Amino acid sequence: MKADPILDFERLQDIAEYLRIRNERDYVLLWMGVYTGLRIQDMLDLRIRDLKSDGGKIKEFIFVKEGKTNKPRRIEMNRKLRRIIEVYAENKPSYEFMFKSRKGLNNPISRQQAYNILKEAGEVFGVRVSPHSLRKTFGRTLFELSNNDITVPMEALQHTTPAQTRRYIGITETVVNSYIQRLDFG
Repeated sequence: MKADPILDFERLQDIAEYLRIRNERDYVLLWMGVYTGLRIQDMLDLRIRDLKSDGGKIKEFIFVKEGKTNKPRRIEMNRKLRRIIEVYAENKPSYEFMFKSRKGLNNPISRQQAYNILKEAGEVFGVRVSPHSLRKTFGRTLFELSNNDITVPMEALQHTTPAQTRRYIGITETVVNSYIQRLDFG
């Protein structure tokens, strides 16, 4: 399945609410992905201690060593994400995986399970959603918030070229043509 960014934010809210009703963990998974741009495996490797200090306060930054690139990454958590995590992690022990599976004593959900959760939620609302969609949504939203400055999502996603980022976040010929149609010089 091709992963696309979720560009309809009302639909994103609907998917989030659907997930929240079904399972708080899955709701947090969705928001973690779109607010941080982390790859799914890097999210699944997180434990409560990676997000919450010994004093119980949610950390301002997430520190990860990305599995795919082996690069260290420091991500400032958005205040909305910190609040979501604060509620979710309130009474959880620090050693527990953030996205704990029901299988075993303390294992994270699998990549396949994360895919299944998001795919099914997307189907309910008629959109294709996968774990990769969350990262692409993050990148595309940064692009739009930065007045289409490709370097912002490029840096955040740790891509090496603007062309790679454009392809990744879906800045395709169709998108370019839609802007061309809006041109009006007088």
